[in-house]
Amino acid sequence: MNILIIKLNATGDVVRTTPLLRRLPGHVTWITDQRNLVLLNGSTSTVRCFAWEDRERALDRNYDLVISLEDEQEVAAFAANVRCTRLFGAYMNGGEVAAYTEDSRRWFDLSLISVYGRARADELKLQNRRTYQELIFEGLGLPFEGDTYVLPAPLPTDLSGDVAIAPVAGPVWPMKNWAYYDELKLKLEAAGLRVNVLPRRPSMLEHMGDVKNHRCLVGGDSLPMHLALGMGVPCVTIFNCTSPWEIHDYGIQTKLISPVLERFFYQRGHNSTATSAITLDEVYDAVTHRLVETVSPAGRQERS
Repeated sequence: MNILIIKLNATGDVVRTTPLLRRLPGHVTWITDQRNLVLLNGSTSTVRCFAWEDRERALDRNYDLVISLEDEQEVAAFAANVRCTRLFGAYMNGGEVAAYTEDSRRWFDLSLISVYGRARADELKLQNRRTYQELIFEGLGLPFEGDTYVLPAPLPTDLSGDVAIAPVAGPVWPMKNWAYYDELKLKLEAAGLRVNVLPRRPSMLEHMGDVKNHRCLVGGDSLPMHLALGMGVPCVTIFNCTSPWEIHDYGIQTKLISPVLERFFYQRGHNSTATSAITLDEVYDAVTHRLVETVSPAGRQERS
């Protein structure tokens, strides 16, 4: 089979889509954002990748299946014009908002282009207890059996320790940024642990190396969390405003869910109540518990 995946953003969402590569038969072409090519190029011998700017290069063949996972008009319009036998996901059909195929509604009914409208889609998203992978795999008629992410090898770095903190979730979701990371670092260090705040790196592969060099990652629902899950690094994840149930934990994740999650669910503004509802002690206890379950970095296993 020839299969086309169109998944551009965000990088964490691209990463959590890679388990499809373990199930899809044949040759896969993937169109993504330029910055994500380093994570996909060479991931398997049957995958070729193009940046969105080079998308026309993907039109050199007919596809048995197109998996269109972006809801922006330009991307959905491109998907609608690809020669294919089966289209799964979002496409433009002459309206002002992208439509989506019936077999992809498990996911897109919960999205910004939901046929039910934004308010009802958020209600359905809050009620949903299935992971992203389960929703996508089932729509495609594939079994999801804990299939892991497909990632390249990280680059070695000189940053290592017991706990890596990923405090910044980005500008789109400011309420993902928990209020007490500084206090957590001090408290963990007072307990004799080596703690590092993840720095910016010029290479995504160096960023992966930093995550890999620690026994536990603590942060919000963001890219470092997905990298940790993909590399078998135990993590403690704070959910202030996004769905914890869409994330498959692979048996190595502790999810801390805000007691006011429903109030701030998928809101993009900032509110200190949302960022401080999970206490310092809750996160500290979860991190130290995770560390007990791991061995030292020199001989670390994914789980003891």
